Amino acid sequence: MAVLFLLDQYRYVDKLHEILYKAYIPETWSYVLRDLILLAILFTTCVISFYITKVIIRQVAIRIIKRSSTEWDDKLLDNKFFTRISYLVPAILFLKLLPFAIPYYEGWINFGIALGEIYIVIIILLTIFSVINTFSDIYDTWEISKYKHIKGYIQLVKIILSGICAVLIIAILFDQSPLYLLTGLGAMSAVLLLVFKDSLLGLVAGIQLSANDMARPGDWITMPKFNADGDIEEITLTTVKVRNFDKTLVYIPAYALISDAFINWRGMLEAEGRRIKRALNVDMNSVRFCSDEMLEELKKIDLIRGYIEEKQAEIDQYNQQINSKNAESFGERRQTNLGIFRAYMEAYLGSLDAINQEAILMVRQLAPTDKGIPLEVYAFSANKQWIVYEQVQSDIFDHLIAILPQFFLKLYQTPTGGDIHAVIAQGLAQIE
Repeated sequence: MAVLFLLDQYRYVDKLHEILYKAYIPETWSYVLRDLILLAILFTTCVISFYITKVIIRQVAIRIIKRSSTEWDDKLLDNKFFTRISYLVPAILFLKLLPFAIPYYEGWINFGIALGEIYIVIIILLTIFSVINTFSDIYDTWEISKYKHIKGYIQLVKIILSGICAVLIIAILFDQSPLYLLTGLGAMSAVLLLVFKDSLLGLVAGIQLSANDMARPGDWITMPKFNADGDIEEITLTTVKVRNFDKTLVYIPAYALISDAFINWRGMLEAEGRRIKRALNVDMNSVRFCSDEMLEELKKIDLIRGYIEEKQAEIDQYNQQINSKNAESFGERRQTNLGIFRAYMEAYLGSLDAINQEAILMVRQLAPTDKGIPLEVYAFSANKQWIVYEQVQSDIFDHLIAILPQFFLKLYQTPTGGDIHAVIAQGLAQIE
């Protein structure tokens, strides 16, 4: 076909028709066969050029990539950049050679050229997409990607480029200037706003989420309205993909994170520790003043021996002052088993390496309720991993529940069916 460029387009076509006519092919069929042969040569040339170009580009690209230490060229190969580039060569040949293949069919030539130009526009768009995807893949390997996500912006750029591509294709089909079509889009702005409402809302939401650092991929969020309780896997232009801890997936509209309330647990994970806030409900009937025998028994616990002795010395001094003023004073102070147990809880938490000793650490007595007196532990575990945190919390309360009877205390527990049956049985036994 390269020789055809050097010849007059009508001369070689007539020559081919003359050869076919001399081969005793009817004149009408000779014209048809002539055109089919030229078209077959055209398409064969395009296909061969495609494979040759594809092999050359891929081989050269692979050799260069293997010698290169950079990462972007590997990503370009993975995103089919070089393959899509090779698609342009046969399209260009097709546009150049089509007038020589069917010189007598001007209408079909214009139609074929229009199809070829549309094909080239689409291939260029896909090639640009490969470059954009490559940049996105490389960006995801950077540290900043953990804090600033750009997937929504990438999708927006693709939508804009696709819109430009659609305008060019329409301009080619109707043989009009793209600028002429763009002026007509102004009248359709209201329709476009309605069609792309979710995309526009998602874009605004994505900008706000990123600018205010409200949510990032990897954040643990809770949003009961959408049954979301898990880690964000992906933030796109219109949706936020959340994988719940039960492995189910929830897709939340991006603008919902702006318009509705949600909990982001990232602050907890970035803090000095993970908070432990749990209470033991002590039976009020088991709270009493400590006798001398009880104090001696409790002094055997190393963690609070010093506390008991120091507290008792302070109480004795106070009682002596009260008694010296009024021999019949009823304001004497005495230690209680509940107060000593609370001091033990603080000392025990302070002795644990699993508890962050630099953060707030306290045991507080809350207001009594119909379920007893709550003694609440407020502390932070040194390890913020969920499994380790739960293990630390469980170990602490296992120990506190087990040692509580040594302080002559009881935990409150709502009576069960077994307890009621035992009381009834005891009452019947006494009647008998």
